[in-house]
Amino acid sequence: MPILTFIIVAVIKIALAVFVLLTAVAYTVWLERKVVGHMQNRWGPTRVGPFGLLQPAADGVKFLFKEDLTPPHVYRPLFIAAPMIAVIFAITSIAVIPFGNALHVPFVNYPIPMQITDLNIGLLVVLGITSLGVYGVALSGWSSNSKYSLLGGLRASAQMISYEIALGLSLVGVLILAGTFSLRGIVEAQHGHFAGFIPNWFIFRGGQFVAFFIYLMAAYAETNRIPFDLPEAETELVAGYHTEYSAMKFAMFFMAEYANMITVACIASLLFLGGWSGPIFGPQLLQDILPLVWFALRIFVFLFIYIWVRGTLPRFRYDQLMAFGWKFLLPLAIANLVITALIVALRA
Repeated sequence: MPILTFIIVAVIKIALAVFVLLTAVAYTVWLERKVVGHMQNRWGPTRVGPFGLLQPAADGVKFLFKEDLTPPHVYRPLFIAAPMIAVIFAITSIAVIPFGNALHVPFVNYPIPMQITDLNIGLLVVLGITSLGVYGVALSGWSSNSKYSLLGGLRASAQMISYEIALGLSLVGVLILAGTFSLRGIVEAQHGHFAGFIPNWFIFRGGQFVAFFIYLMAAYAETNRIPFDLPEAETELVAGYHTEYSAMKFAMFFMAEYANMITVACIASLLFLGGWSGPIFGPQLLQDILPLVWFALRIFVFLFIYIWVRGTLPRFRYDQLMAFGWKFLLPLAIANLVITALIVALRA
């Protein structure tokens, strides 16, 4: 591909990916308010636009024009940088996530991969970038110079480090079966069926259903969602690490949270649920778009489960949270890794 064409295509893909991600973040908030509202016998957003569909736009305008208060006692440089750190790392991880097969465009003589960049260590890049997001939470708590915010930041640091270990170990079994760190390569290793009709997804192979359960639980904790949202437990910490924030800086933390939810859903779909695999038929344009549709449906289901759990389960106590991570998930992840390695070794 000529270098100029490559640059133009890359810029267009980056702009599209950021636009779609931020739009998905906004409408995941709308979906959560709607679904939880119906679960609690309420309507949810209905006033702004049909079915409240313009509510995310109204919220965005409200945050932009609200007065941005900065308390006088904060450490200003880190106080301002913390929400930026959180949202930048949450959005950056989308750069290496593939969304489907190549797209064939008439005026371009090359198939365009549905991915900003394809790295052979894509999974490591995603894990590395998302793990840095804890700095935004921890620094916001420390720089606020408030006891409530500091306790929320400390809780976040302990929680995210604890559950990152189990989350990382839950993915090693998949890497052993796939034999690659490339996200596209992991999806390609799940093509086809076994036993005649069962999809060749890793959730059905080598006992990786257990790994999927561990990943799911650790992902809830990593993204600070109920029942693991202890860093922002309003019952005892006011609002946790973002107590002192207002206006757009406050919104950035929630943008980061929902962007991380979408990233977690993408990784779960790619590693355990076959990525974009599904029935493909029709003309070339439809064959290019259908994998994107199947991938989006998997992400939607995963996000709906996120919201369903929020509307169903109560919050853990902090000692229960840490005990669940260290005494249950971590030993289970190690056992699953050892059993997967033995199965692969015996089959070799």
